[in-house]
Amino acid sequence: MTERIFTNARIEATCFNPGQLIPYDKNIPEIAVAGRSNVGKSSLINALLGAKLAKTGQTPGKTRSINFYRAECPAGTFRLVDLPGYGYAKRSKDERNQWQRLVSAYMAEREALRLVMHLVDFRHGLLKNDRELQEWIRSEGKNIFVVFTKADKIARGKWRGTREEYVRSGMFSYDVPVITSAEKKEGIDALGEFVVKFLKNYDTITEI
Repeated sequence: MTERIFTNARIEATCFNPGQLIPYDKNIPEIAVAGRSNVGKSSLINALLGAKLAKTGQTPGKTRSINFYRAECPAGTFRLVDLPGYGYAKRSKDERNQWQRLVSAYMAEREALRLVMHLVDFRHGLLKNDRELQEWIRSEGKNIFVVFTKADKIARGKWRGTREEYVRSGMFSYDVPVITSAEKKEGIDALGEFVVKFLKNYDTITEI
């Protein structure tokens, strides 16, 4: 079970501006979690780490900071980095610019960042700003892995076909996207196993 894969999970830092970003450690790999506002990032992080660390709520765009979570797993110590959500229509231009400055400052020359876990709502697939994010992440030379969320909103019998349709439509993903539902705990163990395997094998992975 995922709860036994990840232990000693805790929040390490909350950063609202570039000056607050904690220094990276090459010996502590980081996996960032990115996605549109209301895609379910906080719920998935809590389900994955087996601890209620990320704040959840009904209001889209609740997370406006970068949150660093630290945990142990069979691959060693690592950080899960929660990036603020994007694409929330009610955000002001200044708030959108602040998102870009903060996330860009994190991405820049972050040698410990091994993977960006791109959360995508399974009901909608990649929208325009999802594709823009993927292009930007690739331009930064970072690996992307797609994780579909909110799968419980679609009949299980349609999961495989829906995923295949989205993949055929074009997306970047390091491996076959995992289908998850934080509410029903579907796919969480598979995602945890992927994370551990990725961290263990990272030294043999060819960067994009």
